[in-house]
Amino acid sequence: MAFSRGDKVEVCSKQEGFVGSYYAATVIKNYGNKYAVQYKNLVAEDDQSRPLIETVGANELRPRPPKVLATGFHALDVVDAFDNDGWWVGKISGRKGSDSYYVFFDAYGVEISYPTSCLRPHLEWVNSKWVSSK
Repeated sequence: MAFSRGDKVEVCSKQEGFVGSYYAATVIKNYGNKYAVQYKNLVAEDDQSRPLIETVGANELRPRPPKVLATGFHALDVVDAFDNDGWWVGKISGRKGSDSYYVFFDAYGVEISYPTSCLRPHLEWVNSKWVSSK
C-alpha cells in the first residue's frame, strides 16, 4: 500500500526492546519504498520541543486502525495497550476492579494493569484490510 503526504499511519517498531509496538505518525514525504514520518507522541532527542521525524521502510507502516468501541474484554483477548507513547500488543490475563485489566506481553514476559481507556482490540493489517484477532 502506498501512502501520501498527510496520511495518518502507525509505525511498527523493529528495534530491540520495542518489538510489537506501534507509534502514531503522519507521512511527510514518500520516497518510494521508504517514507519520512513525523511522530505524534515521540520527540527528537536533541530538542524535546520538536516531534521526532525519521525515515522508515514501507514494510514498517500501516494505516491507523479504525476506532473500535470496546465495552469490555475477556481472558486471552488480544489487545493493544497504550504505554510509553505507543501501542503494545498483549493478551488480557485478568480483570482488576471494574475498569482495569491485566495485560500479559509474551515478548517480554511481563504483566501490567491498564484502565480500559488505555486498551483497544488488536487489529492486524492483512491484504489491505483490517482483521480482528478474534
